[in-house]
This record gives sequence, structure tokens and C-alpha cells, in this order.
Amino acid sequence: MTKRGSNPTAFPSARDDASTVAHLAPETPQTRSPSYHLAFTDTDFLLRPELRAVRLQLELLKAELTQQEQGVDSTVVIFGSTRIPDQETAAERLAAAEEAARAAPDDPRIARQLAIARRQTEKAHYYEEARRLAQIITRVSQVNAHRDFVVVTGGGPGIMEAANRGAADVGGKSIGLSVVLPHEERPNPYVTPELSFQFHYFAVRKMHFLMRARALVAFPGGYGTLDELFETLTLIQTRRVDPVPVLLFGEAYWRRIIDFDALVDEGAIGPGDIELFSYVETAEEAWNRIAAFYAEPR
Repeated sequence: MTKRGSNPTAFPSARDDASTVAHLAPETPQTRSPSYHLAFTDTDFLLRPELRAVRLQLELLKAELTQQEQGVDSTVVIFGSTRIPDQETAAERLAAAEEAARAAPDDPRIARQLAIARRQTEKAHYYEEARRLAQIITRVSQVNAHRDFVVVTGGGPGIMEAANRGAADVGGKSIGLSVVLPHEERPNPYVTPELSFQFHYFAVRKMHFLMRARALVAFPGGYGTLDELFETLTLIQTRRVDPVPVLLFGEAYWRRIIDFDALVDEGAIGPGDIELFSYVETAEEAWNRIAAFYAEPR
């Protein structure tokens, strides 16, 4: 029985047949017809609305199989705003906003931009904390060849960039789970290329954030961060996933943005539900809480 390429069966593999069809000669009206294309090589067919279930499965499997092949068993998820830059960039933006305000002191729009620039400058230290936290986690991950505690982010700028950058600083791997957005460009340059994924479906992307997660660290952020945070808390609260450390970085920010105590007072959540997360202020504190949960060396 003859083996075909790397396929150990008597049947030709899909790759074998795709190669055979690609080299058919001469072309005829029949072979040029879309109906003749192999279904799995026919992009127009795969993009039909009726094939959504197939595309969902493909998105789930591609990232899953790749992570298996790369030996990734568990991750630490780091979320946060795309709009929190490093301190140098924040200082440059603040200087530009101050200059604009001096040129137009009575313009309320420019005054608001200046106020935002000041607040972003105040939060820029979170970029450095996310970077340091990723360095700490990745050094631990390197002990077992990046099988556990691999840093994963949404692959974008801001806090996500900081976390991927921290992993790269110490020569480690990190994952980026990007999603197609009209206003976002390419993944940040610090994501490990072999672990850089792009998704069409938000739902599948969010599954991959949690499928291997052993902890979630949420830095200050907006709608996206809140969405991912509350989905995680809901899954833990309803016991749809095992409990993991959920750490909110920057207690003052989170208490200003979300009044969890009011949710308890209104009877919307139970008093014990507040215990599903903890506040942290430094990279070391965050890692110590994760390490204590799993009894890892600190």
C-alpha cells in the first residue's frame, strides 16, 4: 500500500488533491466553473452565509490546534485599554494638548482634550506595570518551556502591547488574539508570530481567552475590557467555569467606574459575589496573588 506524502492512509489527502487540481491542464470551461472547485479551496463558497457554522468551527479549531502544537497548556489573560500609552508617548500627547489649549484657550473641545490627556498621563504608569507583570509571569512560564502561564492579550496597542512587550523583553512567548475591526491596524509587534491569531467572530475569540486561562488581570479600560471582565465574572458566578484569580488593577479607577457595593445593596448580586475578584496595585502584588492561588513559587 503506497503512502501519499505525509498521509499514512490509502486515500489521497485533501492537500494532495488540492495540488493535483491546481496543476490540471489544459483548462476547460468545465474546470474553470466555480462548481468544479473543491469545496475546501473555494473561498466564495466558504464565505456564503449558510456556511457560518463551518467558519465558526474553523476559527475555533485553528487557534486551538496551533496552541496544542506550540505546547501551550495554560495562560494568564491581560486586558486593558488600547488608549493607555507608555509614559513617553503620554508626555508627548500632553505637551501637544497643552500647546493647543494655549493657542485656543476658550475652545471647550480643546479644553476637554487637554483634560483627557492629563488623565491618560496619570494612567500611563499602568503600561509599565503591565509590562513588568508580563515579565514576571513569562520568567515563570519559561521554566517549563512555555507550557503554562503564557501571557495572552487581545494583540492590540496600549495595555495589550505592554503585556506582549514584557514577555518579549525576557525572550518569552506570548499570544495575541486579534479581531477584525475597522479602526485597528495590525497586531502589536511584540506578539509571538506563531501565536498571533485573527478572528472574525468575537464569540470564538472570547472563548479562546478563557479556554486555557488560569488568571485574568484587568487594567483600566473601556467597553471591551468591561465586556471581557463581566463575562468572566458571570461564568465564574454561575459556575460555568472553574474559579480563577480575577484581578482588577487600580482600585481607585475601578471603584470610580463601577459601584459593586451598589449592586449588592440593590440585591442584583450577592455579598459573596464581590469576593470573585481582588484589587491590586503593582505587578508583584498581582503575581503573588496568582502564585498563592496555585501554590507556585514566588
